[in-house]
Amino acid sequence: MTIQPPKQTDPVTLHPTIFVILGITGDLASRKLLPALLELFSKKLLPQNFAIVGFSRRAFSREEFRELIREHLNIRPGQFREEDIKHFLDHMTYEQGLFNDPSAYERLSLRLQSIDDRWGQCSNKIFHLSVPPDLYEGILTHLANSKLTLPCDDMTGWTRVLIEKPFGNDINTARSLDKMLGKLFKEKQIFRIDHYLAKEALQNILAFRFANPMFEPIWNKQYIDKVHIKLYENDAVGDRGAFYDPIGALKDVGQNHLLAMLAIVAMNNPHNFSADQIRAERARILKSLRRISPRKVKQHVVRGQYAGYLSEKGVKPLSNTETYFRVRAEVTGARWNGVPFFLESGKALSESKAEIDIYFKKFKKSSTDFPNILTFRIQPDECIKIKFNVKTPGYGFDVEPKTLRFKYADVSSFYDAIPNDYERLLRDAFAGDQTLFASTEEIMASWRFITPIIENLASLPLKIYEKGTMEIE
Repeated sequence: MTIQPPKQTDPVTLHPTIFVILGITGDLASRKLLPALLELFSKKLLPQNFAIVGFSRRAFSREEFRELIREHLNIRPGQFREEDIKHFLDHMTYEQGLFNDPSAYERLSLRLQSIDDRWGQCSNKIFHLSVPPDLYEGILTHLANSKLTLPCDDMTGWTRVLIEKPFGNDINTARSLDKMLGKLFKEKQIFRIDHYLAKEALQNILAFRFANPMFEPIWNKQYIDKVHIKLYENDAVGDRGAFYDPIGALKDVGQNHLLAMLAIVAMNNPHNFSADQIRAERARILKSLRRISPRKVKQHVVRGQYAGYLSEKGVKPLSNTETYFRVRAEVTGARWNGVPFFLESGKALSESKAEIDIYFKKFKKSSTDFPNILTFRIQPDECIKIKFNVKTPGYGFDVEPKTLRFKYADVSSFYDAIPNDYERLLRDAFAGDQTLFASTEEIMASWRFITPIIENLASLPLKIYEKGTMEIE
């Protein structure tokens, strides 16, 4: 694939930028951030002058740090030119410090100032919190108190903060985190990452709907019978038991990934595709979700736990945590009122996939025809497919279902051009485009819907299911 170099007027490449990773020795940095940054660097999509500054509690010499980063990149043979890898590592430096030590942030500030001095101008700053959520408040406060988040005296050089999900643990903790962020930063500085919003196949739903006029007129309760949003995993919890057990499936992926998919499927046409308009439309849908009252939780929610979960490392012996859920959600309003949206996710299931099925109503009340189903496969094997009815060859008039499919991988030029989710998110963070980042309104609306379910989850029977099955009733 040929990567077109950015235009010289590209604001991302023109202004010097420092990317600070707080918690650079952690799992997220090694699995997601660093590989995505290297990919962007190899495609010449980063600023001409940029630096990556790692911050963590462990002490390293310069060579030890470079070797650690090279190992964390997990580079496959032939994946990148050795020259690109070397130059990428040349852009990296490290500052050792404890997250709760104010003097460490003073040293970090001096480190960033030395880079600005070398470049001869104030640089943009991006701070990514690659740390557990319980460290957010302390780190953000120290960043603000040390004035690291302020622009330069001449008002050049912006500052942005990247925060990973989960955004709080319930509606109250989400409000507390949001209130603190509002005191320390402006909304345009805050980039809340739900990486599912950056999935190419999910974004393509908007193009499919609004660039093809044949579908939008039937995108409503008159024609659509139900929507099934699935995120299945065949992996068990494994060595993440201590992290997963206090959270459970509903908080882990329900409050964010699945509701993000629901919002994109159900949102109205934003008319212009600005970040403000798209995020406002997503938020409007999430605000319009009908709350599930305590007495209706049993009718709308199913929860399960795979057999053997209690034996996983880090899981409490009598844990009641769900590893599977199914929620029947409803969107109020003229377009969707009465159409059920089923949100389903679980671990240790028979397959791994994320997809959305749109079931259209059968207008001919006959047992011989089948519902039309429009499917968006988000991952893996990204595709769009439509199941429709055709006449069975012969003298009668029986019908049978057939499938029309567009598969991304079948068009190599199309498939090869797809950036992974973190490449897209980081590139947009450099550019200041918040379209694929969750807004305050979206976060609060999601928690308002999910929190009542979580508060009443213990009242539901916990269905035990075998690993590798989909039979959970």
